[in-house]
Amino acid sequence: MKPIKLYNQLLAWSQAYHPIVNSLLLGTILARIASSMSMPFLAIYLVRHTEMSPTLIGLVIGAGSLAGTLGGFIGGSLSDRFGRRRILLGALFGWAVVFFGFALVKSTLFYFLLSLLNGLCRSFYEPVSQALMTDLTEKENRYKVLSLRYLAINIGVSVGPLLGAAFAALDSTLPFLITGALYLLYAIALYALLNRFGIRQIEAGARSETTLIASFRIVRQDAVFRFYLLGSLVTAIGYSQMTVTLSQYVQGKLADGVALFAVMMTVNAVTVVAMQLPFTRWTSRMTPMSILTLGAACYALGNAGFALSGSWPHFIASMIVFTFGEMLIFPASNLLTDRIAPEGLRGTYYGAQSFSSLGHFLGPWIGGVLLSHYNGTVLFLTMSVVALSAVGFYRAGESLRSLRTN
Repeated sequence: MKPIKLYNQLLAWSQAYHPIVNSLLLGTILARIASSMSMPFLAIYLVRHTEMSPTLIGLVIGAGSLAGTLGGFIGGSLSDRFGRRRILLGALFGWAVVFFGFALVKSTLFYFLLSLLNGLCRSFYEPVSQALMTDLTEKENRYKVLSLRYLAINIGVSVGPLLGAAFAALDSTLPFLITGALYLLYAIALYALLNRFGIRQIEAGARSETTLIASFRIVRQDAVFRFYLLGSLVTAIGYSQMTVTLSQYVQGKLADGVALFAVMMTVNAVTVVAMQLPFTRWTSRMTPMSILTLGAACYALGNAGFALSGSWPHFIASMIVFTFGEMLIFPASNLLTDRIAPEGLRGTYYGAQSFSSLGHFLGPWIGGVLLSHYNGTVLFLTMSVVALSAVGFYRAGESLRSLRTN
């Protein structure tokens, strides 16, 4: 897509949404630039600045993911009860503390606590920002907003590591200090914007009186949502191979595999940035289930391509097809959740999606077992089947939802 055409389309879409939605989309780019500027380099930073063993470093970094798995539900539920504004701003100010802390502290215990807080802040910010975007968007436009949000994430992730590497070359603490400053500035700007556009009045009639325990009970008893979560968990198992085992597989299969993997990751980010808007326009009239099915098919074809590829062009083509699946599945799965979330509990449901992050823990372990005991061909052909099986869970949820509404 030509830059001028892309700019005009973004401008037209931005004018169709609430100013707070546009602010959160821009903020998502900023937040992802900031986090991807520093977090990918945290392990290297800890090696250079501490005496921690590789195992302990892995434990410290993994603590954030563990906290995020549970924190999303808590943050989403609290936002339903006490308002999106408080949770969003608390997460952003907390993030500023986290990254200033990473640059300044020297204790292993403090690094561990900061990693936990980082996971909590992310798990609070992500579902609550999604919930607020959909709160302020008409139902027929929510898929477009969720797709734009996914585009914003990938723009940030594609830019952040390059900036982080440049700043780290000057001073290894600099990426963390700049990240902390960016989150602090974003928090202050968002505070002013939320007040300017009257978020307190918007929230006044939308808060839920449901307690955290009652919210958990409601989500636990929702059979439709359970099937959606299983579909998301299975999808996460397959997706996690791209970030963990694919690099090992490519490195072992080709002499220049490390360089190829770096190119493949760049292709992944560029494809999302270049194609998300056309894909969203193309699929906006399709049902979420149709989009998910098409996305799962792309995942399956991409994984099969990885399994059978033996050269750069084949691996890169497979990555493009795999990325198409990613672009389709993530916004559509969020839309399914939005459709079944009761009014007043949207934040709770978006937050509960974090339980599917268990797939990002199980996926690398399963992939490692298959890669070690068999080979990459078996691993990625298995993941093709896994990708298609997710459709079964989503369809089971849709069938229950149809029975519920009839």
